[in-house]
Formats: sequence, structure tokens, C-alpha cells
Amino acid sequence: MTLALLIGLLVAGTSFLSGLFGMAGGLILVGALLTLMPVATAMVLHAVTQIASNVWRGLLWRDHVRWRAVAAYVLGCSLALLAWSLTQYVPSRAVALLLLGVSPFLTRLAPARLKPDPESFLHGTIYGSCCMSLMVLTGVAGPLLDAYFLGGALGRREIVATKAMCQIAGHAMKLAYFGALIDQVGTLDPLVAIIAVAASLVGTALAKPLLVAMSDAQYRLWAGRLITAIAVYYLFHGAAILQSEALLTAGM
Repeated sequence: MTLALLIGLLVAGTSFLSGLFGMAGGLILVGALLTLMPVATAMVLHAVTQIASNVWRGLLWRDHVRWRAVAAYVLGCSLALLAWSLTQYVPSRAVALLLLGVSPFLTRLAPARLKPDPESFLHGTIYGSCCMSLMVLTGVAGPLLDAYFLGGALGRREIVATKAMCQIAGHAMKLAYFGALIDQVGTLDPLVAIIAVAASLVGTALAKPLLVAMSDAQYRLWAGRLITAIAVYYLFHGAAILQSEALLTAGM
């Protein structure tokens, strides 16, 4: 019961963050879940909560969804899921955390001519494939998807709404991958799942008034800072785990 309440608080807080910025919450949540439970089980619970919060977020902002961008993203995700299903790969905790930390910087280092445009169907398909691959490897595609949407000219409402629809599809495919295609998922306590879903809806609803009050300039400024801070933390955390494992192996 203690674990269920802890996870409920984590989900509520991170859903509020995602409801406000349309990003970052899932990135924090999956890192926390990876420290509390096995990788595959964490991926399944994360998928369930993210689908719930993004469905609610999508309904709140449904009039601002750019459906062409969603279609391109889903196509890319489907192609990547088909490819990964042939490998049935489950990453280690250290690998997942390191990739979480590296991913936000990949698009920032790209040449200007390669900067993403969320209104381009080709870009949407490419990023959909990359994001689905990142979901398999880390549990989230948030950092890469965030950079993709922030790279264009969409307003904060369009970003939050369209990204929510993209995330519903992506997390549903991740749930299928880890829940049906992987044998070693283990068990997920139904009480934990119920509390987590309820908490995600509460956190998402509480964020809407603040998003309305925020300007686009404030949104982009704080979203960028937040993603960078979280990414740096995961880089150090993943590196620390690798170092600890290396020292343990050397001691043996």
C-alpha cells in the first residue's frame, strides 16, 4: 500500500508537470519507476499512466490538435514497432537512464537545415520512428518529441494537444511491446495501476488553468530549461550505475 501511495503522488506530480508543459513529467516518472521496480514492469505501468493522462489532456485541448502531424507520427511509430518486435529487446536500467539523458541534446546538435518541423509529414514520420525506438530503449520519447515540437512554430496549446495524441499512440504501442511481446514483464499490482491512473487524471486537470495563463514565450523558456536539467541528472545517474556495476564486477 505504501508503494501504491508513493507511486500515486509521483504520477500526480509528473502529470501536473506534463499538463502544464506537455512534456517532462513522463521523463521524471519513468526514471523514478525504474528505481522502484524491474525495467519491463516499470515500462508497463508507465505506459498505462501516460495513456490515461494523455487521453485526458487530449480531450481538454482537442480543438487545437494538428491531426496531420499525428498521422505522420503514428506511421513512423508503427514502422519502428514492427522492426523492434523482431528483437524483443529489454534494456538494462543503466542503459535506459543514459539514453534518457542523451536524447534531448541530439536535435540541438543537428545542423540548422535538419531542424525539425512538426508540420512536415516526412519529419513527423522520421521522428515517429526515432521516438518509438527511444520508447523501447528508455520507456519515453519525451525529450526527443519535445525538441521536435519546440523546433517549429506551433503555439503552446497546439503543442500540448498534438503531442498528447502522439503520446497516446506511442505509449499504446509500447504497452503492446512490453505487455504482450516480452515474456519477462512480471506482475503489476492492479491497485497500483488504479491509483496511478486516477492520480494522472487529477494532475492533468489541475495544470490547465496555469497553461492558459502562461505566454508562449514563458512556455518555451521554462520547458527548455526543465528538459535540460532533467537530462543532465539522468546522464549522471546512469553513469553512476555503470560505474557501480563496473566496481562490483572488478571486486568479484
